Amino acid sequence: MGNMKKLLNKTLGPFILYALVILLCSIPAYIYLVNKIWVNELDEHHRGIKSKIEKGFNDLNYAEPQLSNTINLWNSLQHGVQVKPGDSNSISKENLYTINKFDPFHNEEEQFRGLSSYITINQKSYLVTIETNMEEMDETIIAIASVAIGFFLLLLLGFIILNRRISKQVWKPFYKTIEKLEAFDLKGNASLHLEKSNTVEFEQLNQAVTKLVEANISVYNQQKEFTENASHELQTPLSIIKSKLDLLLQYPALSKEQAEMIESINIPLSRASRINKNLLLLAKIENQQFDEKEWVNIGELLNMDIELFSDQIESKNITIHKDFNMRTVVQTNKSLVEILLANLLLNSIRHSAEKTQIKINLNDNQLSFANTGDVSLNKESLFKRFISTSDQNRSSGLGLAIVKQICNRYKWQIIYSFDNGFHVFTIKL
Repeated sequence: MGNMKKLLNKTLGPFILYALVILLCSIPAYIYLVNKIWVNELDEHHRGIKSKIEKGFNDLNYAEPQLSNTINLWNSLQHGVQVKPGDSNSISKENLYTINKFDPFHNEEEQFRGLSSYITINQKSYLVTIETNMEEMDETIIAIASVAIGFFLLLLLGFIILNRRISKQVWKPFYKTIEKLEAFDLKGNASLHLEKSNTVEFEQLNQAVTKLVEANISVYNQQKEFTENASHELQTPLSIIKSKLDLLLQYPALSKEQAEMIESINIPLSRASRINKNLLLLAKIENQQFDEKEWVNIGELLNMDIELFSDQIESKNITIHKDFNMRTVVQTNKSLVEILLANLLLNSIRHSAEKTQIKINLNDNQLSFANTGDVSLNKESLFKRFISTSDQNRSSGLGLAIVKQICNRYKWQIIYSFDNGFHVFTIKL
């Protein structure tokens, strides 16, 4: 689950991305709008100044040359405003423009907004030029953009916090359902009780999950009952048949041919009995009917198994090489571990030639069995049921399948390899 994301984060990401795109698109719109408003305000301001200049000079009612001296004095005192004599025939048409020029006041080149128009003073035409530095407009735009970004970040933070709090409350029934499912034990044979939800989708989910769990409980109980009954019902007649065959073998008038025939029947009968027991064991493992756990010393169990199968080992003159860490313990069901170790050891003994060796290594992390062989086994079918690994030694074909199921039960990894003439089965504990 390292690369997985929560559903809330998956929905939040697109919203944040969408808000960011809107913000980026809004900045040029802000700049355009503020610039337009600022220019319009400057133009209106310039028109007002032009009207005041025209009215002010006319109200003075100066005659020449006093008027010219006053205008010259005005031009020298007013930065950005110039009044000059114009053509008396010029049409009073205003000219609005934007220009970049050197500003001696700031000692650098700046952008100016200007108005050029004609006014009438004492019946004479004068050209009025009014120019205003637009530096403050840039500062205003930056300030507005900064405020907009600040509010966006504040809005985004609030959105994330509110979304998380609201989502946790909204999704609370869903997480409760997950907790109930994780804690549910099929072997407990108890119904799954989920809380009612006032959200339609969650209530539909709870109903569907409850229905599915009830169906699985029913199937589990039927399967469990069937396997137990089938095993019992099969084992009883098999045991009776085997005991009858044993009695027949002890009958004095039995001929050699009859004894051999009975013995030939007894061999597949014993195999059928083992298959029946192993199938029942597989069913119990798959149904997780081995709940008890305790700390088990693997080395001690291996030594017990080697002693238990000493007759088979000696009959084939096999040498056992042991490399054990006797402090290796696992918390598991002891019966299952005993079955696992016995099956692996029997598999090594059964498929080893006479006067060969079996290597058993055990440390804190893994356990391995190695026995001699000629060719590698088929890894794809090795742990499947009723697949025998050898034509010379016929078995039920369930030993390695049981080993695989036990490893799966405890999430252990079992690996087969063929290395330097040895079949190696390794279990990562």
